[in-house]
Amino acid sequence: MNFSRLSYSIGQRICTVTLSRPEKRNALDDILVNELMQAFLAASKDPEVKVVILAGEGKAFCAGADLEYLRKLSGFDFGQNLEDSKSLMRLFHLIYTMRKPVIAKVDGAAIAGGCGLATVCDIIVASENASFGYTEVTIGFIPAIVLTFLVRRIGEGRARELTLSGRIVDSKEACGIGLVSEVVPSSHLDARVKEIADTLCVNASASSMGLIKEMFSKMDGMNVTDLLEYAANMNAAMRMTGDCKKGIAAFLNKEKIQW
Repeated sequence: MNFSRLSYSIGQRICTVTLSRPEKRNALDDILVNELMQAFLAASKDPEVKVVILAGEGKAFCAGADLEYLRKLSGFDFGQNLEDSKSLMRLFHLIYTMRKPVIAKVDGAAIAGGCGLATVCDIIVASENASFGYTEVTIGFIPAIVLTFLVRRIGEGRARELTLSGRIVDSKEACGIGLVSEVVPSSHLDARVKEIADTLCVNASASSMGLIKEMFSKMDGMNVTDLLEYAANMNAAMRMTGDCKKGIAAFLNKEKIQW
């Protein structure tokens, strides 16, 4: 696949999507959002891909919206702004709901839309040099689309404080509030993310991971009765899959499972 603002590669069942605008600190514009959508759609449909890594080239993960693009947005009417907002909405929803785990590898700044991009990933591994901020309020904007995912990830109280203040937090604090999954030295970041991805490929059923992600995307808003009914149905359905039968047989026979 040919992209102008990102790189896309597959190896050992791992797809790596890398934002490749280091001169712009991997800032988002309509072209990059569209290319990310294409890349994640391709990865979601590719049977050779089991795990996706999202990274940024250079000294930043993603610094938010491109300045030139912000100037362009200032001249949009409501309809144009709505369609542009929905493009980002569709991207975040795709990453959050796709039936394959997505690992954000964050080195350097993840700010505004860039922080939102990391937030919708399943696992965030950050370097000691990483920083995170929903800074939209500082330019008279709001982090509207990411709020749904942020509240689910860290809870409403912390989400309110971060988005209302717009302050930037380091990776240690981000890990302490549950935004980041793990913090490692910059020199170990690549190896640690690869280790996690390899472990998911080797130790976890693709069907199981897919259904778990589906459940997370559908559970919110259900009452307890409906949620338990849904969970029981999912449990029963999973037992009928080839992966579950294969896993149980291997466990009973004390054999190593080849996922």
